[in-house]
Amino acid sequence: MTEQFDVIIVGAGLSGVGAAYHLQKNCPDRTFAILEARAAIGGTWDLFRYPGIRSDSDMHTLGYDFRPWTHAKAIADGPSIREYIEDTAREHGIDRRMRFDHRVKSAAWSTADAAWTLEVEHDGAMLQLRCNFLYMCSGYYDYAKGHAPTFAGTEQFEGCIVHPQFWPADLDYKGKRVVVIGSGATAVTLVPEMAKQAAHVTMLQRSPTYVVSRPAEDGLANRLRAMLPPKAAYGITRWKNVLFGMLFYNLARKRPTRTKERLLGMVREHLGPDYDVETHFTPRYNPWDQRLCLVPDADLFDTIKRGQASVVTDTIETFTATGIRLASGKAIEADVVVTATGLELALMGGATFSVDGASVRLADTLQYKGMMFSDVPNLAFTFGYTNASWTLKADLVARYVCRLLNAMRRKGVRQATPRIGVATIEPQPFADFSSGYIQRAIDNLPRQGNRKPWRLNQNYALDVMALRFGSIENEMEFGNPTRRSEIAAA
Repeated sequence: MTEQFDVIIVGAGLSGVGAAYHLQKNCPDRTFAILEARAAIGGTWDLFRYPGIRSDSDMHTLGYDFRPWTHAKAIADGPSIREYIEDTAREHGIDRRMRFDHRVKSAAWSTADAAWTLEVEHDGAMLQLRCNFLYMCSGYYDYAKGHAPTFAGTEQFEGCIVHPQFWPADLDYKGKRVVVIGSGATAVTLVPEMAKQAAHVTMLQRSPTYVVSRPAEDGLANRLRAMLPPKAAYGITRWKNVLFGMLFYNLARKRPTRTKERLLGMVREHLGPDYDVETHFTPRYNPWDQRLCLVPDADLFDTIKRGQASVVTDTIETFTATGIRLASGKAIEADVVVTATGLELALMGGATFSVDGASVRLADTLQYKGMMFSDVPNLAFTFGYTNASWTLKADLVARYVCRLLNAMRRKGVRQATPRIGVATIEPQPFADFSSGYIQRAIDNLPRQGNRKPWRLNQNYALDVMALRFGSIENEMEFGNPTRRSEIAAA
């Protein structure tokens, strides 16, 4: 007999645990389960174990809206974030709803049954689970593989090549020459941390990224926590950081040249007037065309100034037995090469979808409020902000899903389907973002429209109004399909 739930949440990471909290708080009469493909809670923060792994957002916005972050450091290390997620799940009994090593392979919607049937891989076998509402919190990248460009000559390299997504627990780089290929958040995290033990670390980049230093501790947050109840202090800090982030983002988009000058000026202040900031820290794009890289307490810059690390901006011609030869002719000697070259997107955990027997390619749909899909019933997903902390959006989506479920209960209906109304709509790309991981997958991502509710705000304040207080009726079709048993009886 196929087990059935009101809601199934897919993913036991930051988003999935938050979704479960809101569901059991706001829809306490719904049955639900959480399916996790891996064997542990934490998602990203359990998978990634490379040296120095940490958040690139402050934890007062990356943390849940319902559970204050109380550690002194606002830019937190990976183990602390994983512990925060685990503690949240355990404190609210969410861990008891989890089923590990359950990988959703496909989901088929039946209008007659108003239900999703999931094909789930577990212990090498396939099983079926059913639910009325499917809530995908499986993140946005492929856990099975990272982005790994092919470099000539890797077979002749006598050292070790590793990808940060699959860090060997026994990797010994003490006293060795390390090259980190990349210029993104992972690379700028790895370089200062590995430099603590390595003989020298070289960050080899094809092109620069904007790098911004920020204090690891939020002084105001720590002072408020000493004077106010934790939730009050957390709420004030959260909104302070949200508003500051929004102000900076809007300024960067409206005045990119001035913002660029200021960002590069800050780098010069850290590295000194003689450092070649133009070559190594001046991107070809404007601020926030891609996400900025955050370095706490200027650790990357300090490591460079101490001579423990260096930056090389060039392209790879080939690996050699002892390192890497560059297009410029320069050679970099290396014992360990880390390919911090990015992620591969895998929306919805790579599962396939169908509605009433017809395959659905989500890339052919439009996003509804950044969380549902046109013409696909009872399916929501979480995809965080590109210009702010992931969890800000995840919390709002979770609350909205609960509002929708409760509205369906009040209306006495079993199905809610976003439908494009009579007003014309122009499909547009998934996101206005030039980062490689987005652009590589853009053809496989759902699109957005040029008007609401099909267009993303990328603005937390606007989304608070729209998702917490706005109408759930707008271009949403509610229905009560005939049950199979009723069809048979007729």
